[in-house]
Amino acid sequence: MILKNKGIYRDFFLHLDILIMAGIFLSVLAFLFTIGPTAFTPLFLAIGIVTYMFSEYLTHRFVFHIKAPKNSILLKLIKRLHYDHHKKPNDLKLLFLPIWYSAPSLFALSLIFYFISGSMPATLSFSAGVLTMFFVYEWKHYVAHRPLKPKTKFGKWLKKTHVLHHYKNENYWYGVSTPFVDALFGTLKDEKDVDSSETVKDLEKRA
Repeated sequence: MILKNKGIYRDFFLHLDILIMAGIFLSVLAFLFTIGPTAFTPLFLAIGIVTYMFSEYLTHRFVFHIKAPKNSILLKLIKRLHYDHHKKPNDLKLLFLPIWYSAPSLFALSLIFYFISGSMPATLSFSAGVLTMFFVYEWKHYVAHRPLKPKTKFGKWLKKTHVLHHYKNENYWYGVSTPFVDALFGTLKDEKDVDSSETVKDLEKRA
């Protein structure tokens, strides 16, 4: 069992996309501490964390679950990003966001924040917050699909809601790392109040 668990942890921490994003994270931290943190660094870090929480939810709901595009290139992209993950929820190759999506998304959010703040230290702090929540998301998502048992009630409940998203109804429980945004947008439901969906495992058939 110990060796098996080591393999499960290794699959996460040594995954190429995770390693690349970890390298980016360390680079951001290195630049931040080279320039010098400020008294507002914790605030901008928190803003980055909250930004990712909302970005995760909105992207999952309104981009990853869009009606199947007619353009073959776009369809191929969305299939890799999410459609195929619903068809094969536990396929290790489909559990992680691809680097060609994660890195540009981070850059776009950071660039927008830089234009708003006009400060490189603030932007680096914000980026560190985004990346922190990115890793929380990836880990929570990984745990939800792998034979790992969360130790806390919150962790167990979070895993359960994601399983419901995949096996009962894809129109609810979009928050992977946190349910709070689901609560704000009305997609956090009691499973007894939600009907089973015929397209939960095949998003391409959604009307």
